[in-house]
Amino acid sequence: MPRSTQRQGPTGLALWANMAVIYVVWGSTYFGIAIAIETMPPFLMATIRFAIAGAILLAFALLRHPEARHWPTRRQVLDSFIVGGLLLGIGNGFVVFGEKTVPSGIAAILIAMTPLWFAIFGWLYLRERLPRIVALAIAIGFLGTALLIWPSGEGANRFDALGILVLILADLGWAHGSIYSARRAKLPSSPLTASGLQMLAGAAVTGFEALLTGEPAQFRPEAISIESILAVAYLVVFGSMLTFTSYAWLLRNAPLSLIGTYAYVNPIVAVALGTVFLHEPISVRTIVAAAVILVAVAIIVTTHGRLASLAGVEADPEAVDPSASTVRLTGGP
Repeated sequence: MPRSTQRQGPTGLALWANMAVIYVVWGSTYFGIAIAIETMPPFLMATIRFAIAGAILLAFALLRHPEARHWPTRRQVLDSFIVGGLLLGIGNGFVVFGEKTVPSGIAAILIAMTPLWFAIFGWLYLRERLPRIVALAIAIGFLGTALLIWPSGEGANRFDALGILVLILADLGWAHGSIYSARRAKLPSSPLTASGLQMLAGAAVTGFEALLTGEPAQFRPEAISIESILAVAYLVVFGSMLTFTSYAWLLRNAPLSLIGTYAYVNPIVAVALGTVFLHEPISVRTIVAAAVILVAVAIIVTTHGRLASLAGVEADPEAVDPSASTVRLTGGP
C-alpha cells in the first residue's frame, strides 16, 4: 500500500486554527511581557512564568503519557538544561529585560531577525549552503536593523542602547539553543517532558540572572498590580503552554514554509498592540525599517522552505526529524 494512503492530512479548520494561535498569541506575548514587568522585576517575572509552566507540563506528561514516567538519563537532563538555558534563560529572559527600556513592538521587530542568525550560524558552524539570495537577504536585514536603531533626534527613534544590545543577545541565545537542540542535544522522547525540563532550566537561569541584577532586594510583592498578575497568567497558559501545543501539532501536520510565516506576522501583531494599548510611539522610519527586515526574513524563510521541500523529494519523510528542519524558523518570546 502506498505510504500516502496511510496518513490522512489535517482539516483546513484545524490547520488555520493552530496557525492563528502562533500568529496572534505568540505576537501578543510581547504585549503581555510589557504589562507584566510594569510592576514586577523582569528576570523574576520570567522565573515565575517558566517555573509554573514547566511544572504543569511535567505533571501533565506524567499523568497522561506513560512513556514520560521513565526518568530521563543524565545526558538528557544536561542537554535539556543547556537548551532551556539558551532558549529561555537567554533568548526569552533577555527579551523580558530588554523590554524594560525598549518598546514591545521594537523588541518584536528585532527578534524577527532570528532567521537571519540561523542562516549565518548554519553556514559558520554546520557548513550549510548559503545561497546568494539568502546572503543578499541577510545584508538587507542588517540594513533594516541599522535603519531601525540608528540614533536620531526624534523621540520615536531614540532607543536605550543597553536594551537594544540585550535584545540582540537574546536573538543569539535563541539561535544557538535551537541549533544545539536540533543537531547535538539528546532530549527526552516525550515532547512534554523535554519542554517541561527546558522551562525549569530557563527558570533556573533567569533566577540566577535576577540574583546578579539584585532584583530580589528590589522586589515588592505588595506593589504588584492585578494587571501584571493577569499578564503572567496569560503568558503561562497561552504564551507557553497553548503555543507549544499548537506549534508541536503544526510541525507534524503543516509545511515548514507555512509555519515559518509566523516570523513576520508576530512583529505586526506586537507593534499593533503596543501602539494601540500601550501608546508606544511609532515613526515612518520605524515602519520602513520593519518592512525591510520582514522582507529579508520572508526571503530567508521561503528559500529554506523551498530547499527543504526539494530535499524531501529524495528523503524518506518518515525519517526526517522536524526539529532539524525548523531550526532556522523558530524563535519567539
